[in-house]
Amino acid sequence: MQAFAAEGIPLAGTTLLQNMERLAQETPGLQPDLAVNWQANAELRAGSGPEADIWLYLQATASLPLTCQRCMGLVETAIAVDQWYRFVATEEIAMAEDDQSEEDLLVMAPQFDLLAVLEDELLMALPLVPMHDQCPVAPVFGVGDIELGNTAAEKPNPFAVLAKLKKEK
Repeated sequence: MQAFAAEGIPLAGTTLLQNMERLAQETPGLQPDLAVNWQANAELRAGSGPEADIWLYLQATASLPLTCQRCMGLVETAIAVDQWYRFVATEEIAMAEDDQSEEDLLVMAPQFDLLAVLEDELLMALPLVPMHDQCPVAPVFGVGDIELGNTAAEKPNPFAVLAKLKKEK
């Protein structure tokens, strides 16, 4: 990572979603050609110690077919990652500095897995409740074999019932 930061040359790529196993599990309409476009830049910045800190900037975009929680159909959902990370030497340092630092911290590892970090960030960028702005098909609500329609017209207004009781007195 030190050499990557010293060079200052960005990495960019396109990774098929099917190669990101955990993310692929979240996308029911996964097509073999769906991909994530990403770019990573690393740089050295003056730190609090004698050595420069290594920083990583990660950007990614993808459009994923997720299940709409209203109509249960597929909804194309754009997700994006735009994140800075600062590398630290050990897990202990990361735990100690985590509460005070605004940036995300990563522990320096001999074999850093950029695509694993990318997949983690994409998973965290997924919406909690994916939905169409307006569903193409009106949702049908039901319990078992019983369809639940608009029961407001079928139920009497409770205030109308009270008004009847008052008139009967």
